[in-house]
Amino acid sequence: MTQEGEFLSASSGTGAISPFPQAELCCIKRQNRKGYQTVVAPRFFSPQPLALARWLVLVALLVAGMVVVGGITRLTESGVSITEWKPVTGALPPLNEAAWQAEFAKYRATPQYILINGPAGMTLATYKAIFFWEWLHRLIGRIIGFAFALPLAVFWLRGAIPAGYRPRLLALLALGGLQGAVGWWMVQSGIAQDVKVSHVRLATHLALALFTFGGLIWTALDLRALARGQGRSRLTPLGLAALAGLAVQLVWGALMAGLRAGHVTDQWPLMNGALWPGPTRTGQSVLAAITGDPAIVHFIHRWWAWGVVALLVVMARALRAAGRRPVGIALHTAFGVQILLGIATVMSGVAIPLAVAHQLVGALLLAATVWGAHALGQRAAD
Repeated sequence: MTQEGEFLSASSGTGAISPFPQAELCCIKRQNRKGYQTVVAPRFFSPQPLALARWLVLVALLVAGMVVVGGITRLTESGVSITEWKPVTGALPPLNEAAWQAEFAKYRATPQYILINGPAGMTLATYKAIFFWEWLHRLIGRIIGFAFALPLAVFWLRGAIPAGYRPRLLALLALGGLQGAVGWWMVQSGIAQDVKVSHVRLATHLALALFTFGGLIWTALDLRALARGQGRSRLTPLGLAALAGLAVQLVWGALMAGLRAGHVTDQWPLMNGALWPGPTRTGQSVLAAITGDPAIVHFIHRWWAWGVVALLVVMARALRAAGRRPVGIALHTAFGVQILLGIATVMSGVAIPLAVAHQLVGALLLAATVWGAHALGQRAAD
């Protein structure tokens, strides 16, 4: 380094040995006492689409993990075990007996404890078990926030974000913040209004998480394409149809989870000996029936799946014709495993390991469908 604070490649500007061997380098001319001299500097302020793509994939994996833990939280009825939202201090669990007793006392005021867990004889030890899953779910949410916001700030300050991607990345950040707010809105419905959280709010919470997950993957794929010198993908009619069909299936799966509709029957393909189960309650509007009646929600989720399969088969055939056969194989594998897990979950009486696996593979199926839609759109854009 010279007195002027410049990294020099060599006095002549040739045969340079850079002090940044792992960085992308650029040569520039700067003036010192002897005139102009070539210097080598790391290209810190150039777009890095591949680095951003890898970062977004890691964040997407964290979101998938949060979806899994959220599923466990719901299946173990742990969602209202923490009755307050403390974004900072809530990161730490109770650290002594007095703190645990204080948390347990707050939970004992909820309808879930008064009507169900209290009469069942819940102890502090039992409460700690359900507290853990809700605390872990919120902790992962905090980790995702830091894992997105801090690298985003670094990439932004280093000028590493390619042109046109800043608004999209800010939108993904906003979706993450909104997800936390919707999560607390969901929990509130189970603290004061019911023994469980609202199934509509739960479906909103999960749908928003999966929308963000899909957005992360699509953006990562666009950035990988940019690193290869290709343009952004666009959503084709087939890609839109496949994603829309899958979105309906995922939302009704969330409604089914919130309504505990998996317990309506343990039979497949019939439901309690009949193809059409009929409504659980009478006198409902059509909208209330298709979104709030456990038997009908189960019926829709069970049979709409085959419409989604048809759409994904068509997409896989289009991908094969486009020379993207590996993407089609991923689609076939994901929806095949998902169908089998769904049937097994129902026939097992909603065994927790199977139900959690079903939710995880649902997220992976979404990832494969986004990949497929992006691949079709990339070919169309090219």
